[in-house]
Amino acid sequence: MVSDNFKILSDITRLKILQALYQRELCVCDLTAVLEANQSNISHQLRVLRSKNLVKFRKEGKMAYYSLADEHVVKMIEMGVEHATEKR
Repeated sequence: MVSDNFKILSDITRLKILQALYQRELCVCDLTAVLEANQSNISHQLRVLRSKNLVKFRKEGKMAYYSLADEHVVKMIEMGVEHATEKR
């Protein structure tokens, strides 16, 4: 449901994760450094984002690299930023 996606995006940590992944694919350790947050919190938020198909991951050895799930998520972020920075 659309309301579920907005609910997911209302959490500042999840939004920051999506914004970081908008720039490039990152592993959990990179996200913890960028967001200055603890690993367990980032991992938990990534599980929430994965459950709603907003992010995907790929394994490379023991490392998991996360990225935005598809172009729809990219558009949601771009539209949100555009709306927030729009002059009124």
